[in-house]
Amino acid sequence: MSREHFDVLIVGAGLSGVGAAYRLQTECPGKSYKILEGRPSLGGTWDLFRYPGIRSDSDMYTLGYPFRPWKEAKAIADGPSILKYIRDTAEECGIDRHIRFSQRVKSAAWSTEESLWLVEVEGPEGKLSYTCSFLYLCSGYYSYAGGNMPAYAGAETFKGSLIHPQEWPKDLDYTGKNVVVIGSGATAVTLIPAMAPRAKHVTMLQRSPTYVTSMPSQDRMADRLRNALPEKFAHNLLRWRNVLFGIAFYQLARRAPNFAKRGIMRQVMANLPKDFDVKTHFEPSYSPWSQRVCLVPDGDLFEAIKQGQASVVTDHIDTFVEDGIRLTSGKIIQADIVVSATGLKLIPCGGIQLKVDGTAIDLGKTFVYKGLMLSGIPNMAMCLGYTNASWTLRADLASLFVCRLLKHMGRNGYQKCVAECDDNTVEPRPLLDLKSGYVTRATAYMPKQGSKAPWYLRQNFILDLITMRYQGIRDKAIRFSRKPVKVERSVGAQNARAA
Repeated sequence: MSREHFDVLIVGAGLSGVGAAYRLQTECPGKSYKILEGRPSLGGTWDLFRYPGIRSDSDMYTLGYPFRPWKEAKAIADGPSILKYIRDTAEECGIDRHIRFSQRVKSAAWSTEESLWLVEVEGPEGKLSYTCSFLYLCSGYYSYAGGNMPAYAGAETFKGSLIHPQEWPKDLDYTGKNVVVIGSGATAVTLIPAMAPRAKHVTMLQRSPTYVTSMPSQDRMADRLRNALPEKFAHNLLRWRNVLFGIAFYQLARRAPNFAKRGIMRQVMANLPKDFDVKTHFEPSYSPWSQRVCLVPDGDLFEAIKQGQASVVTDHIDTFVEDGIRLTSGKIIQADIVVSATGLKLIPCGGIQLKVDGTAIDLGKTFVYKGLMLSGIPNMAMCLGYTNASWTLRADLASLFVCRLLKHMGRNGYQKCVAECDDNTVEPRPLLDLKSGYVTRATAYMPKQGSKAPWYLRQNFILDLITMRYQGIRDKAIRFSRKPVKVERSVGAQNARAA
């Protein structure tokens, strides 16, 4: 059976995959590639999630591609606008012609003898297979099959609707309904102000508070710069301004957590009524950036609370009842609809079963080299973004590094590159430096970062820019090799050598 071969196979046609394809076709124009997308349309996260108010919690000058400036008025954009931006980019750059839709990658097996990956795919007409010289996983790190839904006591007795935001029903009508949103993370603080104007009342039910900050959805300085300067120059200025601000805020939170916390709390108190119990509902017990800090554009969550359209309850669930939820305090919250905004299910490498020369890979025992290659796995990289800044900042650096790697291999005639962690002093650490529940639940089976470079996953764009964009490709942790040349000898020659 003949198989199609490509120099590079990209898995995933979301924000990362489209960006990777652009870098590949501009930096390595001689390389053939295809994008394998498991869903019937491109867009990834921004096509999957359809819950009310879905938006970015990063500004579009850094979440957008550096090669295609964001031109819309809102710096904090809604999901449909981001999806259109990704699709327009794919179309304008001819990337959409390289996508194979509804092709879910199930397994990939590397052969050192052939210097190839054999990639098995489940397509609309059955099983397919491809070969490639390099495999680039741009599928993120959470499962598209479904989010984390706890086993709530008494849920079967609840007569209303219990849903997860990842599986939002198209026909759900919450007009005039009592809605309870369980959770206090990015999804919850997005849902509540979006649902509040139509719902009878929305309650955010949380076990503990999350840090929440506010910023304007429209950047006035950006508008002035774009009117006064050439488009690309203005975009780069805005991008670097936001990059530097993000790095400064993160470093402040890590180095002076009490000072950062006081600043966040002052902003929250200024946005809420004077008699609101901020300490109970919005002051976490942990330091900023131990978990993600949530962003609410224009203070929309606080405004919904001030208007009486939404409220916050900090308590634990005892059990569901027919008409709502009973808390451990004994209080019952009336609910027609309960939204379980309780996080995602992390899954490494898109759930693809990986083998190297016939041996199955335990991803939980691998180390991440420079945040993109896995130890012991040849000719493969995965695209990871930042947890403390815009995903695309790091994703684009990863794609540029992959292109540099491919060009280095081509110039030197290498068919194989593999990162090897031979340093016994490298200590394993969780891949994502967050203490959120969805992260800690997945620690055992996710790849690990190490305690020192190049196995350390930095959360700093400037340092990554230096090491991934400008630092030399070669170092002692990455090995390159050429495919052995097979020499055919005649039987007579072999017998003569034996004699």
